[in-house]
Amino acid sequence: MSATLTAMHARAGAFTALRRDIHQHPEIGFQEFRTSDLVAERLERWGYTVTRGLGGTGVVGQMQKGSGKRKLGLRADMDALPIQEATGLPHASCHAGIMHACGHDGHTAILLAAAEHLAQHAQWNGTLNLIFQPAEESLGGARKMMEDGLFERFPCDAIFAMHNLPGSRQGQMLLHEGAFLASSENISIHIEGIGGHGAMPQFSADPVVAGSSIVMALQTIVSRNVAPLQMAVITVGAFQAGDANNVIPQQATLKLSVRALDREVRELLRRRIVELVEAQAQSYGVAARVEFLPGYPVLVNTPAETALAREVAVSLLGAENVVLQAEPLTASEDFAYMLEAVPGSYVFIGNGDAASGGHGACMVHNPNYDFEDRNIPVGAAFWVELTERFLA
Repeated sequence: MSATLTAMHARAGAFTALRRDIHQHPEIGFQEFRTSDLVAERLERWGYTVTRGLGGTGVVGQMQKGSGKRKLGLRADMDALPIQEATGLPHASCHAGIMHACGHDGHTAILLAAAEHLAQHAQWNGTLNLIFQPAEESLGGARKMMEDGLFERFPCDAIFAMHNLPGSRQGQMLLHEGAFLASSENISIHIEGIGGHGAMPQFSADPVVAGSSIVMALQTIVSRNVAPLQMAVITVGAFQAGDANNVIPQQATLKLSVRALDREVRELLRRRIVELVEAQAQSYGVAARVEFLPGYPVLVNTPAETALAREVAVSLLGAENVVLQAEPLTASEDFAYMLEAVPGSYVFIGNGDAASGGHGACMVHNPNYDFEDRNIPVGAAFWVELTERFLA
């Protein structure tokens, strides 16, 4: 076991308690007031220069050692989800309808554990920017921090982030060069028809029939417009129309989740959805409007930074505990915005699989999910050794 990993195991108990405290007091996006207070207080205690307010509740801790010119960014997310926890654990959420169901409490604890060691014991030469981001869960906290001048005020030559991955062995690290996570498009289709009596449909233009045809036609985009070796998903998650069985409604709304692992495929999907909806609407005598809501771009890891992360992971854990080129995932992450501005890499750490049992194998965004605390020293040691190598 490396000296760094041994040191982080020695402090694991304190940061496990910290993680469970954050878990007990979850806060949803842009309302992470208690969490950001806790993060800022710890960073200041360890000697970091702390800046608050980027992205509303975001926190950046900066420290410089030596005269090195290189600048490194490490990012953790802080927000929880609007889910009622069902774990029954002693440290379960004390806020009804809100829980850390994605492990952001663990990500924050990992980076804080690394921050303490980097400030007090590690040897490095340059500038370290620790970025604690609000509102990752579909609210675009990364973009908000960037709009507030994140990289102008805290320039980075590279940036990295880590997320836990249920279904993978606890402590295993998974990396990928290139497109790793899909874009996420949130689309609403608003259909305006002519309402009327259900017994006299000839006097109406039925948005339910038109919407039904649109739902079926949308499925042909992936099967007939996207190349078979490319990944794309179009899911209609909601179809909202009408209240009574004998009334043809005036309006209908479809809500879509659209994913792609290629930027050109993403643009193809956007274009074809509009073309198909307009054509279907015309054929049924209704009007339709496609509304694009904020989504996330494709997350693309750059080669040199991913190579460095691989070297650190193998050195720390051994080759048998590292997946060098993991399969891409159709999940999305707003860290993709940061990677569009700065070279870097997004890595996964296994939260547990079925063989290991416990809460670690439960998928994220599930009321029974809990972060695997044994990952705190492993993830923190990874950040420490990555920092020492990058800012050598």
